[in-house]
Amino acid sequence: MASSHSVLMRLVASAYSIAQKAGMIVRRVIAEGDLGIVEKTSATDLQTKADRLVQMSICSSLARKFPKLTIIGEEDLPTEEVDQELIEDGQWEEILKQPCPSQYSTIKEEDLVVWVDPLDGTKEYTEGLLDNVTVLIGIAYEGKAIAGIINQPYYNYQAGPDAVLGRTIWGVLGLGAFGFQLKEVPAGKHIVTTTRSHSNKLVTDCVTAMNPDDVLRVGGAGNKIIQLIEGKASAYVFASPGCKKWDTCAPEVILHAVGGKLTDIHGNALQYNKEVKHMNSAGVLATLRNYDYYASRVPESVKNALVP
Repeated sequence: MASSHSVLMRLVASAYSIAQKAGMIVRRVIAEGDLGIVEKTSATDLQTKADRLVQMSICSSLARKFPKLTIIGEEDLPTEEVDQELIEDGQWEEILKQPCPSQYSTIKEEDLVVWVDPLDGTKEYTEGLLDNVTVLIGIAYEGKAIAGIINQPYYNYQAGPDAVLGRTIWGVLGLGAFGFQLKEVPAGKHIVTTTRSHSNKLVTDCVTAMNPDDVLRVGGAGNKIIQLIEGKASAYVFASPGCKKWDTCAPEVILHAVGGKLTDIHGNALQYNKEVKHMNSAGVLATLRNYDYYASRVPESVKNALVP
């Protein structure tokens, strides 16, 4: 019986299946060849047919099953009848076999806020940099990100025709994070991952101050956090407003569940209650290990320029 499982674990199990469906939609739009690209606020702020369809799919599927949730998605979409084939009503049974952390076992549906980025790394998606793309579903309680699902639609896409395309990573604070192999950057190496398409002097100054051995410039917040947990980068540094709550909610959970840390540039925790402003106006600093090493190197000039 579904009622024997906590609301949170049922929601995570459903969001896992919904995220997998989203990954299929993302791949289908590419395969059909018409991305339906629209510029939102600038040439680097794009929306595609996949962004629109995936958000409709995620939000409608969640709202149908959990009508009391607050769901906040990146895209402003017209309210219209959603095509039935976009609805996913399954749930991943493996998640329901896991115990709900006791501190979350009595949470009610109406106490949860879900932050949805239907396609994180849209610009890279339009340019064929498909491994940068993720689908993000983050779940918050009392302003704190507590559960998250990241689907990578094109994971393995360069591994040959026999490779299984796509994967879904998920995590709950107090339980752990699953669907990947945790790996750390070799000791003593400082590899910074930062924005590919939203750079400016502040971003550059902050990255330089980290005295990195290497700098990776890639798209998508979800993708950058995956780089941290898979040992490709040691710090994600983005000293600029521009990143939003739906970009960081799900990835933050995965990172925190394995002992990492994500804050703004000042070291403040991000807040995810439904009234909060959507912009992470004081940037992002995230690491799997050695957070203090990087936090101590953020220049005062950068901190002064970025007001929380």
